[in-house]
Amino acid sequence: MGSSDNNYPEVGEHVVCTVKNVKNYGAFVILDEYKGKEGFIHLTEISTGWVKYIRDFVREGQKIVCKVIGIDPSKGHIDLSLKQINDHQKREKISSWKNEQRASKLMNIVIKNINVRPEDISETITKLIKEYGTLYSVFENARSEPDSLSTFIKDKKFFDEIIKISMENLSIPEVSISGIISLTFLATNGIVLIKEIIKKAMNIDPNIDIKYAGGGKYRIVVTANDYKSAEATLKNVTDLISTYAKTHKGIYTFTREGR
Repeated sequence: MGSSDNNYPEVGEHVVCTVKNVKNYGAFVILDEYKGKEGFIHLTEISTGWVKYIRDFVREGQKIVCKVIGIDPSKGHIDLSLKQINDHQKREKISSWKNEQRASKLMNIVIKNINVRPEDISETITKLIKEYGTLYSVFENARSEPDSLSTFIKDKKFFDEIIKISMENLSIPEVSISGIISLTFLATNGIVLIKEIIKKAMNIDPNIDIKYAGGGKYRIVVTANDYKSAEATLKNVTDLISTYAKTHKGIYTFTREGR
């Protein structure tokens, strides 16, 4: 997120900050994604434990991730918490922020290459961000599903260049998730039933792999561009097999691996 001078973050939002000034009672920070906005972290929001020396936790110039816990636009106050951010949330936010920084640089290259003024295509960029959520997601979709952008980009030079820059600078991410399926049927044609449902399951998506792991167990691996898509595909598979097992009086369990 982040934007124009008049915009404020939302309560509950995670924001990247640069520590500006550290006092004994708290720290003043600059919100990197909100131009001109500053916030304050009270001493009680620095750490879950006792803070003897505040500079053991924050130092001037340090990049940190905070949670917005209060906003008063009339006074220009933004209250932040450092202790309400865990390591996973910090890594996720920093990664997202870095991706947006990279996307901004890529968009500047696009604008320079097609020789237009930023204001001439700002409306189009705003529509793209509204549709895809972030500028980085715009480039990701330009890389993985270029035709999807044609609805929003009418200028052919702009369209061709954003696809070109995406192809040259982004690789399609790939993630895998897996689990163990235990499946047995008491019927005499149990093997036939298992082969039938495994075949149906693998036909859901070409990126599904199911192999026999011994002892009536099968290992399923789902590969996708991102975890959200992979999780959705895995759920479709396990729901299909579960329903099939119930219908044919089979015994089914699923155990997730990893993550």
